[in-house]
Amino acid sequence: MNKYLTELIGTFFLMLTFGMSVAGGSDLAPLAIGSVLMVMIYMGAHISGAHYNPAVTLAVLIRGKISSSEAVRYMVFQLAGAILAAVAVFWLADKTFVPAPGIGITTLQAFVAELLFTFALALTVLQTYYNDTTAGNSYYGLATGFTIMVGFVAVGDVSGGVFNPAIGLGPILVGGMLGVSSFANILLYLIGPFAGGALAAVVYKRQAT
Repeated sequence: MNKYLTELIGTFFLMLTFGMSVAGGSDLAPLAIGSVLMVMIYMGAHISGAHYNPAVTLAVLIRGKISSSEAVRYMVFQLAGAILAAVAVFWLADKTFVPAPGIGITTLQAFVAELLFTFALALTVLQTYYNDTTAGNSYYGLATGFTIMVGFVAVGDVSGGVFNPAIGLGPILVGGMLGVSSFANILLYLIGPFAGGALAAVVYKRQAT
């Protein structure tokens, strides 16, 4: 149970920081999001592996480092953490945060942006944490946090910079249920990141041979 609680807590603070930073229009949102992910990784990696992201969990599943049943439970608790945090953002900021592509951006452009940087994120996790030659290093949390920060700076205005199905789905569900936003873009933030995570696992296996 400790693994699942850790995944819930880590995803909660990732979503809370994401939502509050973006909802508040902070120029430091990318730094805050990358930093909280780094901090939560160092907090929980020794307990759960600190995925905090269903796309990363999928990549680890394909890598063979987690069972399918445990992966499903990870994803359930990650989504629960994101939903709870989305509710907290709505209460604290008095408005909801719902990710969406930028103005004038096509769905295909947003999809590719989400896929590419989720790929970069998941591959970084696999190579810095789940690779036997780098296991036990002290830099994996920093590398992963910086990947998110770079991705948000690079394509945040294109796709919303989510790279995480839980962070995408949680606020969309909360906003839709509260009647303050629509359920649009659910598939974008599910398929794009999951495709990126799966592709990262495939590339990792090719690199390892």
